[in-house]
Amino acid sequence: MTLQLSEKAKELIPKARIVSLSAWENSHSPAEIQLFQAADDAGRYLTDEDLQQLHSSEPKSVSNAKFLRDSAADIVSEAREQVLAEYPNIAQPGGDLYPPARAEACWRDFWHFLRCITYGIAGNTPEFTSDEGLHYMNLLYQELGVPLPAMVLGLEGIKAASLKRCDSGDREKLAPYFDRLIEKLSQFS
Repeated sequence: MTLQLSEKAKELIPKARIVSLSAWENSHSPAEIQLFQAADDAGRYLTDEDLQQLHSSEPKSVSNAKFLRDSAADIVSEAREQVLAEYPNIAQPGGDLYPPARAEACWRDFWHFLRCITYGIAGNTPEFTSDEGLHYMNLLYQELGVPLPAMVLGLEGIKAASLKRCDSGDREKLAPYFDRLIEKLSQFS
């Protein structure tokens, strides 16, 4: 089963982009920015080859981004389970994430949230979000009736699941990347 999207939702989807690379010109080469842009355009995590070409980034940041990328399935699964535990009927008939295609779209957003956070981490840039893109995401979520408390809880779950897998010394440094997106999503109406 697929979701039937309104014309408005179809117009908003390409505009609802979380990442902005506009402020990265002072810290990254044009080639590096293009690596991030190509990955974001394709909706994919940075590859090992991409990560090896990030000479402006700290090696530990690159390795943390790679580790989180490689752990994405487990991290997203853990966040999903947290949402389902808190909202046990959310994916059931009558719930905000029913039918199943709607729930799958939500879990896919969790995957994309983590992907975007890894870009910020790999680029050593906690200010990785696009205010314009997040504005359109807010409009899209309103149009689709996305349950915002569940999405924020899921993003907090992504943070917790990610940080518990990282070295204790890295947790404090990595937390702001997650907090940035949690803060922005918490402001959605």
